[in-house]
Amino acid sequence: MFSGICALSVGSGETPGYGCGPVAWLVPEQALTPARTAVTQATDIATGSSREACRFRPRGALWNSRRFTYGRIAHRGLHFAAVAARSHDSPAPTLLAVRGIKLSGNDRDAALDRSLDPAFPLHRGGKIEVRPAVRIRDAEGLALAYTPGVARVSSAIAAEPELAYDYTWKANTVLVVTDGTAVLGLGDIGPVAALPVMEGKALLFKEFAGVDAVPICLDCTKTDDVIETIVRIAPAFGGVNLEDISAPRCFEIERRLQDRLDIPVFHDDQHGTAIVVLAALLNAAKVTGRKLADLRAVVSGAGAAGMAVTKMLVEAGIGEIAVADSKGIIHLSREDLTDSKFELAELTNQSDITGPIERALIGADVFIGVSAGTVPEAAVASMAPGAIVFALANPHPEVDPAMARKYAAVIATGRSDYPNQINNVLAFPGIFRGAMNVRASRITNGMQLAAAHALADAVGDRLARDHIIPSPFDERVAVNVAHAVADAARADGVARLH
Repeated sequence: MFSGICALSVGSGETPGYGCGPVAWLVPEQALTPARTAVTQATDIATGSSREACRFRPRGALWNSRRFTYGRIAHRGLHFAAVAARSHDSPAPTLLAVRGIKLSGNDRDAALDRSLDPAFPLHRGGKIEVRPAVRIRDAEGLALAYTPGVARVSSAIAAEPELAYDYTWKANTVLVVTDGTAVLGLGDIGPVAALPVMEGKALLFKEFAGVDAVPICLDCTKTDDVIETIVRIAPAFGGVNLEDISAPRCFEIERRLQDRLDIPVFHDDQHGTAIVVLAALLNAAKVTGRKLADLRAVVSGAGAAGMAVTKMLVEAGIGEIAVADSKGIIHLSREDLTDSKFELAELTNQSDITGPIERALIGADVFIGVSAGTVPEAAVASMAPGAIVFALANPHPEVDPAMARKYAAVIATGRSDYPNQINNVLAFPGIFRGAMNVRASRITNGMQLAAAHALADAVGDRLARDHIIPSPFDERVAVNVAHAVADAARADGVARLH
């Protein structure tokens, strides 16, 4: 499992390689509990001198207890933990050296840093792969799967293109495509760096809804180029999931693709977020004894997510809603509005509130944050009693959840370490599953609303202030959403299968 010549040197850090404490043998990291307490029972730890000169000084990680210091290192994909005894009154040691491992060049520190992050081994070699759906074991099978048998299938599809849904992967395969211009909170990092995110999206499609997905990262950012490229490769797919494309370009790209393609085109950063927000808000209103029409909401952020959330809440019948961007509340009198923000101004802010977001929050029932800004405590305190706060920015919510609890009845974030996580994975797998089950030509507003209501209903009798949205690991979620979306597609007249 690991090399016996590797050793960890620990010491006070005063003189590298000298005056170090006793060195313990290395054990596989998996042998340690998360609290790293199991090794305290290892009373027969073999120790040795650590006065040998240190080869190099890696950056690593240490955890100290009263009796032991635990260190973690890795080399060539293998992860190790080391244990060194220390006296009760000795200073906490520092990681000084790893002997028996040779690294050189500028890659040394970066490699050691990556080895300490569990995300890197999970990603090694990629998170998805292509596997055959049929096995070829003899010449007869080869002749059927490829020439000459495949020619008969291709000829049939040429005569009747709809047969591609029956005799290729098209019926169950989505294109997940980005240009890398708005990746998570990282911004414009380019197509290659976006690939792990697209692979992750493809993995979630398969894991949660059985939908196959192919990640494509485009090395072009001009709107026309992105559209034309997707149109040209779309015949191989049953749907298109647009991902991490910067606003306002994403609005035009989605709209024009929907006009040109006869398969579902869905920008998840917009609509996936909006669907889950609506589902959570329906339940938050219910648990606080109100209806959607009773609520006055304020949305912080007018990008892709903010636009879609606002439009969906208006369509769902929210009582009143205002939107703020980095320059304040959006209203028709502002002269700096883009076309998309002017559209928001026409839909929202019936009270014609102007100024900073704090003014809109006075007496508001709902705050929905989909921006990177922060909201002061005084503004949250000024909201109506029984307020609902959805602070969805990651990794730092616009409103600190601990602070929000002093004023809000229901709180949701985009993080998994707080209750009520608003996560798009609750929506997009089931939406595409349902749309593709009926071979829908597009995803309508009605299908999105149906998905939100199905998601809200999935909570059932477990509804509580800390449980307004189901877990993505609840197997009923994607199934229920898919059924609702398929029914709505039939009702809206966009289903090819009935």
